[in-house]
Amino acid sequence: MYTCGLRLSEASRLPVAAVDRSLMLLRVIGKRNKQRALPLSEPVLQMLREVWKLHRNPIWLFPRRNGTSHVPYSTIRKAFNQARQKCLFDDGFKTHTLRHSFATHLLTKGIDIRIVQILLGHASLHSTQTYTHLSEPLRQDLRRMLGEFFQDLF
Repeated sequence: MYTCGLRLSEASRLPVAAVDRSLMLLRVIGKRNKQRALPLSEPVLQMLREVWKLHRNPIWLFPRRNGTSHVPYSTIRKAFNQARQKCLFDDGFKTHTLRHSFATHLLTKGIDIRIVQILLGHASLHSTQTYTHLSEPLRQDLRRMLGEFFQDLF
């Protein structure tokens, strides 16, 4: 979910066919049945291969135990909550926080907000702008830059 900025519902419903190894893409069906193609890095592709080798389900990347459909949201949420507790994160750290972190990290690395909008599958740039809050490193950079800019003004 973090490495591609996926919603919980998108991650749980990924079919095996969503992984395009030749083009290194993950094809995702998002809200309102909108499709988007996300770039896959080699480490993420390898991780997905390892996950698939555990169950070898021909349809679902993350199948239900009996293999008849995709893993339920509640199962992912339960596993996430257990991992969160082991990491000693508070209850405010939700599955959607991974998506938020993905967007924030891209923006702090200088990726254009319109690219982030496409990767997240947002119809409106306004939706993506909620991720543009200033992180502390950005605040420090901004203070330094403004200090240099206005240094000779006074």
